[in-house]
Amino acid sequence: MSIRNALLNTRRIASGPMRRLQVQRLAARGCAPLYCLFYHRVADTHPNDWTISCDRFAQHIDYMRSQFEMIGLDELQRRVRQKDSHRPAIAITFDDGYAENSRFALPLLMQHKIPCTYFVSTQHVLTGRPFGHDQAAGVPLPVNTVEELRAAAEGGVEIGLHTRTHVDLAGVDDADVLQREITDAVPELADLIGRRIRYFAFPYGLPQQITQAGVQAVYDAGLEGFCSAFGAYNLPGRDAYHIRRIHGDPDFSRLRNWLEFDSRKLKIEPELRYSLPAPPQPIAPK
Repeated sequence: MSIRNALLNTRRIASGPMRRLQVQRLAARGCAPLYCLFYHRVADTHPNDWTISCDRFAQHIDYMRSQFEMIGLDELQRRVRQKDSHRPAIAITFDDGYAENSRFALPLLMQHKIPCTYFVSTQHVLTGRPFGHDQAAGVPLPVNTVEELRAAAEGGVEIGLHTRTHVDLAGVDDADVLQREITDAVPELADLIGRRIRYFAFPYGLPQQITQAGVQAVYDAGLEGFCSAFGAYNLPGRDAYHIRRIHGDPDFSRLRNWLEFDSRKLKIEPELRYSLPAPPQPIAPK
């Protein structure tokens, strides 16, 4: 363990009683924190910054199953909207769509009946073309096939959209680009797997990628929410359309530091500014 991680672990342990008391008080009010984790690739070959080993992923899942309720994105949103969260819970997501996930990670989640939302980029699935960042690294890793996605969906995994070509949407407000990457890609993916697409994850998922134009395109496409990836908590009473995610960090001490709720992180969370039409108000009976 590095000196930095050792210090982090020491601080986490020292602040543990205070953190647990805070979570208990939030839970009593129906406001227990809701976590959403994102992973990319679970495999034991070609390790990189977006890969976690099979053993370490299994360790994550065992820990989360023992400490949290495992829920889907729809239930996470419901609890946020209705302030109905009496126990900390976690939703699992994956980005990109690497073929190796179908060999270990997804079967493990299915075995334990853990909900999962799996975000893919449609053109990579259709063409089998590796992602640009993998090609640049000289390791063109295989991506999921249509057949693998259909099998995952049949096994209970929810498939979501990660744009058509894994494009960086930072600063993009071109209507044609957004139409191609989001609006048209939603029915395209739905046709591939024979199921409705409900969620979207912005590639890279930082504040600069999540623009007003991009969020509006997601909303106009009829999707029920979008995911960021800059590290933040979902708390009841917040905007439920934006699902805030935390990296499934292979370093277990850093992961636990996030999952043992630390309210200080709220003070340094990046701010996203966007607006959407207000939902229609029910008509009062005469």
